[in-house]
Amino acid sequence: MNFKSEVNLKDNTQNLNFSQPTITRKPLELLRDTEALLRRPTVATLVPILPPKLGDNLQIASSVAEESLHELAEIDLETISDWELRPLRMRIGLSFVGFGALMTVLLLLYLNTLYSQLSPIEQIGKYWHQYVWFVCLGVTGMFILGREAMRPINKPRKSGKK
Repeated sequence: MNFKSEVNLKDNTQNLNFSQPTITRKPLELLRDTEALLRRPTVATLVPILPPKLGDNLQIASSVAEESLHELAEIDLETISDWELRPLRMRIGLSFVGFGALMTVLLLLYLNTLYSQLSPIEQIGKYWHQYVWFVCLGVTGMFILGREAMRPINKPRKSGKK
């Protein structure tokens, strides 16, 4: 018996040609089109079912979303500099720190109010998942802020003469 393969794999794989995309679209245009393909049929299905006032509000929200995403798709992501994103990254870091601290305080308030008979160790032992999540959010925010603090500050040079 001869168990050798008679198919030559090298010849078969060399002949594969994949088609190249003809149109390269920007990511924000792709987001706009995908969202519209999901939103429009959903709104068209829900409007006849809903009460008239709620249906009108849904159509208004849909048209606002359409306009907003159209404006968003016109933004060229390549023109946004690292310097312009710095304040946003700092706000995100501060939001993480603030939300983590707020939720930790609310968790402690909740535990001291409803489970005052338990010791602090028992309270954290019972709700350690939430505690760890909130502390991790705060630590993540601190890492984001620390990263921004260590970045070199390279202000863009203005191209105008004074």
